[in-house]
Amino acid sequence: MSLTLKLITLLLLALSHHAESGSIVKFLPGFEGPLPFELETGYIGVGDKEDLQMFYYFVKSENNPQEDPLLIWLTGGPGCSSLFAILFENGPLALKFELYNGTLPSLVTTTYSWTKMANIVFLDQPVGAGFSYSRTPLLNKVSDTGEVKVIHEFLQKWLSKHPEFYSNPFYVTGDSYSGKIVPPLVQEISRGNYICCKPPINIQGYILGNPITQITSENNSKIPYAHGMALISDELYESLKRICKGNYENVGSRNTECLKHIEIYNKCTDKLNTYHILLPDCDMTSPDCFLYNYFLLNKWANNERVRRALQVTKGSIGEWRRCNYDVIPYNYDIQSTVPYHMNNSISGFRSLIYSGDHDMLVPFIATQAWIRSLNYSIVDDWRPWMVNDQIAGYTRSYANKMTYATIKASGHTAEYKPNETFIMFQRWISGQPL
Repeated sequence: MSLTLKLITLLLLALSHHAESGSIVKFLPGFEGPLPFELETGYIGVGDKEDLQMFYYFVKSENNPQEDPLLIWLTGGPGCSSLFAILFENGPLALKFELYNGTLPSLVTTTYSWTKMANIVFLDQPVGAGFSYSRTPLLNKVSDTGEVKVIHEFLQKWLSKHPEFYSNPFYVTGDSYSGKIVPPLVQEISRGNYICCKPPINIQGYILGNPITQITSENNSKIPYAHGMALISDELYESLKRICKGNYENVGSRNTECLKHIEIYNKCTDKLNTYHILLPDCDMTSPDCFLYNYFLLNKWANNERVRRALQVTKGSIGEWRRCNYDVIPYNYDIQSTVPYHMNNSISGFRSLIYSGDHDMLVPFIATQAWIRSLNYSIVDDWRPWMVNDQIAGYTRSYANKMTYATIKASGHTAEYKPNETFIMFQRWISGQPL
């Protein structure tokens, strides 16, 4: 083969490789001028016939993409889009808070993006979340264990199309329901490195915010949490403990006295915003409400110009939803991820677990309880961690390379305190104490 023909062949291979792996997005409707970071969007086909089309957003590190860590971010739900993380939690853009007047909502840059020091693949998962879709009807329910396999396959295929990132330190990250997915996924990747998959994924650890870990324990912790936050009286709490014996879940008709007390508890707490108990529980269409930006997000993501810019396959989904709880038939088949945390610790992986201390959905006392159950010795005991000489939260480190941190006055996701969450991440990912 002549040198010219070889060069043409290599060029064609490179072009086809790029086309398969996604496309660079240089402009986004609502943002003035070219994007000041590198964004790639695309689909990776998963399954025997690649019927599952998994949509991702890849943002290159704004620092040193060749050497900085590579993260995959999984938003919870199950069924919430990773676009929420990009525009609300730890991405380089945010929606400008302004009254909707029928025009496209505006985007602005952020100062707290984790992409300032990491490459991040934000994945819409499972199928039905965000812009991910299936080309054929799903024959089986989506499940926790099935999703672990899907994401692992996604990662293998994504890295094969982006081989320059194989050597970067890799971390699995997410929050909320991804607490059920991230620990088994870390184990799956680790085992896959030995059994099936070459080159290996350079996995170093994982990060979880307000993670759902074992739902019964987390639900049972809501009443002690409510008491600690002065939401119920001492007398009611003592009666609940005595009569219900610490089990407030699925009481049924077996204990009518317990049910009566739970009813009183519900009257005290039903009107709370469980995602952040300090914020009002109001309709997201109210401009006076923190959730109004969710309304703006819905308007932005369902705009046809936006979908074209993101290169979403036309007709692949109907209305985009921040969280698509209705469409996905889901099998919650992992009851507890504590054994996976234990296995990952034995394998030597680093981990950062954090809790917004005003989250009532996954109260910090439940998270602390399962971490204690791992029975690892403490290497850096409970202390405040500081930002600008102010207490940003509290932290403790364990001998199994696990760091736990609270974020003061934050709620269920990083959107409530993105600056503090960013500084926590920045310190941890670079190996510094919080």
